[in-house]
Amino acid sequence: MRIVFSRKGFDSTAGGAPSPIVEGRPVSLPIPASHSSVTTYDALGHGALVERATRGKLTGLSLCHDDPLFAAGLCWFGQCDAAQGHLRKQGVGAGDVFVFFGLFADEVSGERHHRIFGHMRVACHGAPEMVRLSPAWREPPRAHPHLAGNWNYTNAIYHGPGRVARHASSKLRLTREGGPLNRWTIPTWLGRTGLTYHDRPERWRGSELDSARRGQEFVAHVGDDAEALDWLDAVVAEIER
Repeated sequence: MRIVFSRKGFDSTAGGAPSPIVEGRPVSLPIPASHSSVTTYDALGHGALVERATRGKLTGLSLCHDDPLFAAGLCWFGQCDAAQGHLRKQGVGAGDVFVFFGLFADEVSGERHHRIFGHMRVACHGAPEMVRLSPAWREPPRAHPHLAGNWNYTNAIYHGPGRVARHASSKLRLTREGGPLNRWTIPTWLGRTGLTYHDRPERWRGSELDSARRGQEFVAHVGDDAEALDWLDAVVAEIER
């Protein structure tokens, strides 16, 4: 089994700001769309939030890349190019779990930190025309950017049960207290299994990891490691509580 730490939503490059925490709830703002989107921030109810976060550079009428898309206990997530090539090379597929994380600002102090905001267990995946043939496939309730537009041959969709967090729980925070941003507090099992794009020994410092500044998909091959599976169960429970 694999656990994929998947970086999504606003950051200093895409969107130019952290996503907000609103009344204790993390709201991952989708990145701005350059193509293949008909969804605005207003359509998702995020218009005022994105205008405030970007100081008016984006508005509620701006198009966004609504991905991952969550609805009714399900998730639709698209990937392509090098990031999809990495997922394919690592063998990510049915039964594996994505934990989505992003850059957020503390509601009170404004401190920037990484936190997990959602999850998905893959039920089916593949090119759009193929994944739709799976018995596990359900059509999304609104337009998904990776199901439309002109994508190259690497375009793929991952679909399965998934939800977003309703609470900005300390148990879902990755950045260690006091920072810096990319210094994560990690569970013991991750030091055993390792994480793709984090091969250099100097990144690993006991219970902490100097996480990569770039990259979208970081894969941990956990197999049947009981501690890793218990950690995952606890994270999913915390997201869904």
